[in-house]
Amino acid sequence: MDAQLIAFTGVAAGMVALPGADFTVVVRNALASRTAGLASALGVAGGLLVHTALAVAGLAAVLVTMPVLFRTVQLLGGAYVLYLGLSALYAIRRRPAQDRSGSSSGVPEDEPERPAPREFGRALRQGFLTNALNPKAPVLFLSLLPQFVPDGSPPLPRTLLLAALVVVLALIWFPAVALLVDRLGRWLRRPRTARAIEGGSGVALTGLGLALVTGPLLR
Repeated sequence: MDAQLIAFTGVAAGMVALPGADFTVVVRNALASRTAGLASALGVAGGLLVHTALAVAGLAAVLVTMPVLFRTVQLLGGAYVLYLGLSALYAIRRRPAQDRSGSSSGVPEDEPERPAPREFGRALRQGFLTNALNPKAPVLFLSLLPQFVPDGSPPLPRTLLLAALVVVLALIWFPAVALLVDRLGRWLRRPRTARAIEGGSGVALTGLGLALVTGPLLR
């Protein structure tokens, strides 16, 4: 048994499952529909694929050693997460009056409307950009992957394996979250519950975005 590979799997699983902007976006979109939730989950996995590919190629090292470029990515990521948070909060204010009072919006709670292809693409894009613009990811992968390359082993095949494992774990975890939210959708999509969850996600995303935009350079 490859002890280092097993250890990395545990570390990577915890890293992927750690609640953050990715998790919040997947849950928020899964409340709209199963398809939107799965689209966001695939987008998050796509963002992780970008980060792991950059780490394997060594480009993440360039990003980390160039403060101006790193800060630019940090600001872009923070601005996008902030936009998602404010959009969620604004969406609550736009809800019909009957939703605010707790009555049905006219669509059966257990049969949400299926998103149009444009909505699928929007959810996919939100998941991808939320992850791809995360400025912490390059530092994390650049520092994490080399720790699990055995001494004397060719680094490229091993890091490729580790990077692929991270993406696979994301493809398991985030769709599972989306499906669980959809499974509980009858209760979660009740107007008051949905508003509370959307409000909480909006506050969380807004806080994360503000922390990235106004905080010090992450190094």
